[in-house]
Amino acid sequence: MAMRERCSVGAVCALLAVLAVLLSGCSGPASGAGEEDGRLGTAVTPSPSRTSGYGAVFLAVDECSSFGTTSFTEVACHGERAAARVVARHDGTVADGPQCPGTTDFVLHISEQSQASDEDGDGAIPQGYACMRNLGPPHPGDPGGGGGPRTIVGDCVYGLGDGQVRETACDGKGGKKPEHKVTKAVDKRSQCPLSTALYVQLGGEHPVGCARPV
Repeated sequence: MAMRERCSVGAVCALLAVLAVLLSGCSGPASGAGEEDGRLGTAVTPSPSRTSGYGAVFLAVDECSSFGTTSFTEVACHGERAAARVVARHDGTVADGPQCPGTTDFVLHISEQSQASDEDGDGAIPQGYACMRNLGPPHPGDPGGGGGPRTIVGDCVYGLGDGQVRETACDGKGGKKPEHKVTKAVDKRSQCPLSTALYVQLGGEHPVGCARPV
């Protein structure tokens, strides 16, 4: 049977604005999460002058964001408003920077805030992005979860046509029936098992996903 290569379409990532909304998404052939899994929102920035607890560095690793569907605020991780934790934090854009960890649930994009535009005039925030993991379930970034900014081993996809696929929950509860499951990540197609029926572009250290029918 002839193999057809399909690339996965990227998720529209969660949007985070610091004083201004940054209208950008993390789409691309190296990501396989569905657009419906992204979150859009704005964020309220704590004063950069805080030197302890949350707020010393805006959304640094191990800091937390609040619950939200249209807005996200940095909050103390031990507080009742905490919903997700930063598992990785990078400057720049998703397209140019390192990938988030495989089990990231969603990504927050952070727009640049200059020292001059800071309310207190004592700090600046560079453009960047935060890889977020929910403090509790659900975890769409887990293998088979049907979401997250990356497609990883254990995830399921369905075809969109034109050689593209999109991630969906393997249990069939994601609104779309899964058609293939990624069983292995390798360096090149020739390393995939003979049972492989679809190649999915994953990006990262092992960029080729070997998928079988489900």
